[in-house]
Amino acid sequence: MKLNVHVLDKHVGVLEQVGDFRSVMAYTPDAAPEDLVSLTMPVRTESYPWDDELHPIFRMNLPEGYLLQVLQEEFGPHVGASPVALLSVIGRNMVGRVKVAPPDATLNENAKPIEVDELLKGDNSEEAFAQLVREHARSGVSGILPKFLDAGKSSKTGLGRHPKATMLTHRHIVKGSSSRLPFATANEHLCMQVAAKVIPTAKTELSDDGNVLVVHRFDVDKSGRPHLALEDFCSLLGLRPAQKYETTWERIAKAVRAHVPGRDQYETFRRLSSMLLLTYALRNADCHAKNVALVYTSRDDVSLAPAYDFFTTSVYAGYQHNPPAISIMGKKTWLPGKTLTRFIAGTFGIPEREQKVAVEQISDAVADTAKAVHKTMNELAGFRDSGKRMLAAWKEGVNQLRDSRMYGLSEWKLVKEFEAISDAPKLASSRTVTGRSELLGARGKRKP
Repeated sequence: MKLNVHVLDKHVGVLEQVGDFRSVMAYTPDAAPEDLVSLTMPVRTESYPWDDELHPIFRMNLPEGYLLQVLQEEFGPHVGASPVALLSVIGRNMVGRVKVAPPDATLNENAKPIEVDELLKGDNSEEAFAQLVREHARSGVSGILPKFLDAGKSSKTGLGRHPKATMLTHRHIVKGSSSRLPFATANEHLCMQVAAKVIPTAKTELSDDGNVLVVHRFDVDKSGRPHLALEDFCSLLGLRPAQKYETTWERIAKAVRAHVPGRDQYETFRRLSSMLLLTYALRNADCHAKNVALVYTSRDDVSLAPAYDFFTTSVYAGYQHNPPAISIMGKKTWLPGKTLTRFIAGTFGIPEREQKVAVEQISDAVADTAKAVHKTMNELAGFRDSGKRMLAAWKEGVNQLRDSRMYGLSEWKLVKEFEAISDAPKLASSRTVTGRSELLGARGKRKP
């Protein structure tokens, strides 16, 4: 199967599947240097082979989880269920600079509109949002590429076990919560408010009922036309999306040096170090390789993407004991001690004095945003326990960064929002006992 590759609607290359587990992409003779498909694939005469079904850049925006099942069921009987076959159907509608389509197909420019204002003000029950996701999942061929990330089987009436539901439009990313992660949207919105006070971030808006989060895309212009290329570190490191936890901050740093021009590397690492420190302060155990990215217009214009998908994972049952998603010096721990300081200084090149400035900025941002957490708790009764857990997690995270075993800063002067907060109900343990069959009888006392 051969597919044409387009960058900003210009035909720049051909992607061909060679056998079951190999693909090759070659640029057209008239492709210009700025027409690059990926930072790892600059324009050249020689083709780019890849020993897998698809190059990482083409996998990056393919759907996952529930949506993938929907599309495979919808189109599998007609074109097959392989990633290349799926790409041949939805590739022309992918959101971003890069689109892929069969040679005789035209690119789709008319996305099905989503009334964002109605979502922010209207009824956003789990069932209603799930229905919206299903409708847009099947309308993927008419111009919208939604994503639906799950951790189990789908539900016919709601999101069920799905942690997150996400739809991508030409101007926004629309996210919903679920029964497994209630008010995850409010959680992310508040975390993004902290991050926005420290580093550039994607703008977010939370619906009145707290069930929908609208994220304004930073890679498009005011009309929704693609402007910046965005490439996450799964693609940059040659990983499948499913391998997003299988990397290290050392490898990410190496990729930054390989792709960001030397003049811009220090600022990129400075922002990256603040992002890393924020993950510790906010207890964000989901900062994986797909949630860190570079943006660019050419190989001479590359920088770290604004922060997105910040989330306090420890407030939910089953996630409260999760370690950081990406390892540092071979370890994943919330108590790295001086290892973190030395790593940022030695690998990112950011001296300890600047790291301490970043920790102070983060401390102030957390203290300031605590007021918004309380406001959200008062407005959304169902968020009250999660809000308490967020404040407790943030307090612990900031205090550990300021501790003498890490940065040795002065005692953090807590604002009143962190005081006199009653404890939230204890989260259920996710620990399972292995090595014991359910068919065995219950253990009892041995008879004398």
